[in-house]
Amino acid sequence: MTQPSPGDEVWCRRFHPADKPTARLVCLPHAGGSAPFFLPVAAALSPDVDVVAIQYPGRQDRRAEAPVDDLSVLTDRIHQVLRRQPDLPLTLFGHSMGAVIGFELARRLEADGRPPVRLLASGRRAPGTYRDETTFTSDAAIMAEVRRLSGTAAALLDDEEMMRAALPALRADYRAIEAYRCGPDAVVDTPITVLTGDNDPKTTLDEAKAWDRHTRGGCDLRVFAGGHFFISERAAEVMQVLKEHFRK
Repeated sequence: MTQPSPGDEVWCRRFHPADKPTARLVCLPHAGGSAPFFLPVAAALSPDVDVVAIQYPGRQDRRAEAPVDDLSVLTDRIHQVLRRQPDLPLTLFGHSMGAVIGFELARRLEADGRPPVRLLASGRRAPGTYRDETTFTSDAAIMAEVRRLSGTAAALLDDEEMMRAALPALRADYRAIEAYRCGPDAVVDTPITVLTGDNDPKTTLDEAKAWDRHTRGGCDLRVFAGGHFFISERAAEVMQVLKEHFRK
C-alpha cells in the first residue's frame, strides 16, 4: 500500500467517519449518480464499517473537472485511489454502471494481491452480456432514459438550469458504459452477490443470473420487487443484505 494522497478525499466521501472500523465498503454510483446517493448506506452501517462513497469527476463539487467517458480510465483512477487507503477487508458495492466498475476494480485488486471480500453487483446485467444501446447520442435520448428509469436524476428534468449542469456527466457516463465490452471468459475469484429488481427494464432475470459465469468464488442472487432503482424503493431490504454480509 502506498500512502494516501491529500487529493484522495476528492474521490472518497465518508459521510459517517468511523474511528475504529473493522471493514470497508466502497460504494460506486450509477450513470449520472453521485456519492450522496449512498448516504443511507453510510448511516446504516456506521460506526463499524468505513463506508467510502466514490465521487466521480464532473458532478456536484467536482463539476469543474471534465467527466471521464472511458470506463477503463475511470476504473484505473479509482483503483489508484483505493490502493492508497489503509488496509481493511474490502467489499465493493456498485449500482448499475457502478456494478461494472466494481467488477473491473475486483480484477485490478486481485492482480495486486489484495482481493475484495465480495462484490455486490446491483441493477446491472452480467459484464459479458450485450445490448445494442446508444442513449448518449443525443440529450433528448438521455433525458428520456432518465425519465424511463425514474432515477434520482429524474427530478432534474423539470429544472432547466440543473439539467444543463447535469448533462455533461450524464453524457460521459452513458458513453462510457455503452461502449464497455467484456469477454465472456473474464472471471474473478471474488464472490459476487447480485441484486436485481423484478421489473428492471435494464436487466432481465437471465442477464442477472449470468453474473455467475464471471466468478470462481460463488454467486448468489437476490431479487427485489421494483424497477431499476429498487435499491431506493426497497432500501430497508437492501440494507438488511448489507448488514447480513458484515455480520459474517
